[in-house]
This record gives sequence, C-alpha cells and structure tokens, in this order.
Amino acid sequence: MIIPYGWSRGLQHDFEPFAALGLVPARVIVQHRGSYRLMAEAGETEAKLSGRFHHEAPDGGHPAVGDWVAIEPAEGFALIQGLLPRRTVFLRKAAGTGNDTQVAAANVDVALLTVSLNSDLNLRRLERYLAATYESGAAPVVVLTKADGCADVDGAVAQVQAVAAGAPVIAVSAVSGLGLDALAEHLEPRRTAVLLGSSGVGKSTLVNALAGEALMDTGAIRDSDERGRHTTTHRELIRLPSGALILDTPGMRELGLVDAEAGVAAAFAGVEAEVEALAAGCKFKDCAHGEEPGCAVRAALADGRLDPARWESWKKLRRELEHERTKVDPLARHAQQREWISRMKSARAHMKDKRKIE
Repeated sequence: MIIPYGWSRGLQHDFEPFAALGLVPARVIVQHRGSYRLMAEAGETEAKLSGRFHHEAPDGGHPAVGDWVAIEPAEGFALIQGLLPRRTVFLRKAAGTGNDTQVAAANVDVALLTVSLNSDLNLRRLERYLAATYESGAAPVVVLTKADGCADVDGAVAQVQAVAAGAPVIAVSAVSGLGLDALAEHLEPRRTAVLLGSSGVGKSTLVNALAGEALMDTGAIRDSDERGRHTTTHRELIRLPSGALILDTPGMRELGLVDAEAGVAAAFAGVEAEVEALAAGCKFKDCAHGEEPGCAVRAALADGRLDPARWESWKKLRRELEHERTKVDPLARHAQQREWISRMKSARAHMKDKRKIE
C-alpha cells in the first residue's frame, strides 16, 4: 500500500536503521491536533507520537503531512517513534508565535501556487510563495483559478509571468475545465503536489475537479471583499485517480519566511542581476541606494528601467530575513550594528564636506 504513496528504494535505504529496531514505515496523510492518520503497508491507521519522540524532537521536527515515519503498531493508535530525512520541506513562520517554525508540507515535488483571478490578485504575496517554494526544493507552478470569471485572462497571465521567475503559469477554471489538462501534466503518479494559497482561491474546488468527484468541502467567497472562509481545516494528502498525490492545505494569508535567502534570490533573480549591474555605475562603491548622490539604482527607479514595486518587495523580504536572523544570531546583530554606525559616520562626513563647499 505504500508504493503508490511514493515509497522508493532511497526511502528503503533511509529506513534500514528503523527496520533493525522492528519498526515499520508509513506516510502521514492527515494531520490533526495531537494525532495523525497514516498510510502503512497494512493500510490506513491512526497514530500519535511516542512520549520520547514528542519531547526529544527539535523545533520543526514533529511529523507533518507528507512525512515518512517509523511506527510501532499498537492497539488503537500506532506509536510514531522516528522521522525519516525530508527530501524537501516547506517551512513558514507561524503567525504571532515568536520564533516558532511550522512545517506546512514535507516531501513535496511540485508546489501549486494558487491565485484567484478576482480583485484579490496579489503579486506581492505570490512573490513570497515563490521564494518559500524555491527554498523548499520543490518546483513551483503558478495556478490562476476562476479564469471563467476574468475578463482578460491573457493579460492576467502576462502580469503574473512578469514576476513568476520562470515558473509555469496556468489559468484554470473548475467550471469550464479550462487549463485542467495542462495542469495535469505537472501531476505524475506517485509524485506529490501541494496546493498553497489564501482562503477562497478555490484550492478544494480544484482538487475536486482533478479528482472528478467531491472529495473536499467547498464554500462561497464573501461578496464584500471576494475572499473566502477556511473550508479546509486540516492538511490532507489525497491520491487522485491518475495516481498523483495532492496535498490540500488551509489558506495562509500571512506567510513568514524562514531561512529563505536562497529562495528570495531565486524568486528575484532578475531584480538582483539588474541591481548588481546598475550598482556598478553608482558614485560610491558602498552605495546603499538610498539618498546617496549619484546613485544609478535610484536613477533607474525614477525613469522606469527598474520596476519600483518589485524593488520594494525584494527589499522588504530581505529586511524581513535579516531581522529574523539577527534575532537569533548575536554575531549577525553586532555586525549589523557596526554597519549602521559606519553608515552614520559616512553620512555625517558627507554633510560636513557639503557645508564646507557651501
């Protein structure tokens, strides 16, 4: 039963130390608060963490949907005794929880970044999802839902492609069937896809359309702001008739990035390359592209050669990552303080020289 859920020779190799202890493999297909539903070789089983594993697992080390675990079968609930190494992991900062890290999905091959073609189309939020996906190791595919209600689908696709960093962009309609065949090409048997996006973008409706039956509850969006309520309240891994695996997740309007420097660089590769080329023409080598005179980057922003919205989004995500890093890294915080002091001294010296000239 576990081969259709992605079990492989590589996983079998990783599992050998657990097999020596008499444990058996299983994949997490549903995650509830305090309990799990697993797919094991003998079929589905309910499970909970063993006391030892619960207390010894590090932050982010508890199983999430998509994880492969080592279990000890028992009456009622199987006991999860270990976690296999993750091939890919989608991390997020849990909203309002300090430095807590949450695993949104594990061992995912493809991330379907769902955005609704209504008034809630938000390119800045999409950039966050792209950065997190590139950092996870999964391949992003941008899915524009509710295309049947959009007056200019081609225009919307072009707008999204401009920020998609080369990821495929597919407009779909669960009502008319538009784009479903193109999307299905990215969903292969035994490979896992995850649906990510805000509430109301049509993730559950899309799962039902791909499955050909009503597997997930769906709900209407609010007329006031065209946003939806949470119809998916837990994460669940579903096997489609095609043999592909798809993971539906609750809507996440806020997405705090975790250690995603490489992901941000990949999502904004064009911006970074452009800024680097422009910076060579700045008057000062250490130009921060703020109020310094002779800044080539600010000139490009002013005349439209550099997209101001993309620039500000890139800077915002970089500041966010730096802030999170300095909160937990005293050396990084000290280095940042030294940089600020150096910049202040440079600015004061510049103003002093300017006054002398005047």
